[in-house]
Order: sequence, then C-alpha cells, then structure tokens
Amino acid sequence: MKTLTKELQAAITPKKALDLLKEGNHRFMNNLKSNRNLLEQANETSDGQHPFAVILSCIDSRTSAELIFDQGLGDIFSIRIAGNILNEDILGSMEFACKVAGSKIIAVLGHTRCGAIKGACDHVEMGNLTALLSKIQPAVYDEKTETQNRNSSNDTFVEKVSVINVKRTVNGILERSPILKEMIQKGEIKLVGGTHEISTGEVTFYDNLF
Repeated sequence: MKTLTKELQAAITPKKALDLLKEGNHRFMNNLKSNRNLLEQANETSDGQHPFAVILSCIDSRTSAELIFDQGLGDIFSIRIAGNILNEDILGSMEFACKVAGSKIIAVLGHTRCGAIKGACDHVEMGNLTALLSKIQPAVYDEKTETQNRNSSNDTFVEKVSVINVKRTVNGILERSPILKEMIQKGEIKLVGGTHEISTGEVTFYDNLF
C-alpha cells in the first residue's frame, strides 16, 4: 500500500474515503491485511502527513481504528476517548484534521459491549469519570423502547443506548462546529456514524443520520 501524499489525498472524494474504510474493514474481518512496510511509511511521513479520514472511537483496547480499518502510518487521524463522546478539544482536533490537514471524512464509531455505555446506563459516579459519563446520560434518557431493566444487565438496552450515543455525537458535531458543518454542506467532507461489533470485527455504518 502506498503512503498517502498530498496529491493522493486530494484525489480522494468523501465517498471514496468511506469506501476505503469499508474495504479496510472487510480485509480485517477476513484476515487479509494489506502488505505494508511500516518503517518505510514512518520515513515517508516524517516531513508531513496527509490522512484521508478522522475517526472518533472509544478507548476500548479491542477497537483500534488503524487495525479494524486496516490502515497504515499516515492514513487516518485517530481520536480515542471513553464512550466516543464529544467536547471542544475533540471538535478542534476534527477541524484541524479536515480544514487544515485535508481529511475527507469524519467517522464516529461506537462499539458493542461498551463499558462506558454500561457505566452511564448504571448511573455510575466515580471521580472524574462522573463528568465523562454525564455526557452519555442524554442517550440513556433518549432510549425509551426498553421499559424493564434499564441498566447494564440488559444487553439490548445497552446496545440501543450505544447507537443513540453515536447519533447524538454526529449531530453534536453539526451543531457545535460551523466550520465542519459548512464543509459537509459543500460536499468537501463526509460525516458518518457506525458501530463496531467486537466479536466479529464488522463495522456497520448508519444511513440518514441528518
């Protein structure tokens, strides 16, 4: 796989960027990792980087974006935080990735059996984690179809909250970043959300988020 240059990045459309993520995930699921020389890529990106995507995902040790999308050095910006939540620092990082560094897609990625989502469902309070989980709480309250066992013991409830949380984050990007919203409206970048099934490795992207 070629190391991304400014010219190669510029030739990638937002739609192609999504296709590249889907193709990479397909390779990961089928254990068909692309042949790369990572040391060579480290050398070739030492003077600059031109990633085609920025991925906001969870810190969960099973959800490395570079691995599940089969990407190499210099291919993607990876933002990782428990519960794939949004704050102004993350928004600023996304604005840099797209407006300054030229990335063509933002993907917000939740995952199954997420500990942060479970913690929010159980209304856990513990040190600084309390403030983090409070950012997921609106997704818990937005989920209204499960009326019994609205806690982490209910796997269906947890997964529904996880999907809502991703969608809220996607909408939050639109609401809180005029820069990214304008780029999306102009077709310069794409914004998507999805879920990573940790047992199979499959990433499913959602349709019609906004």
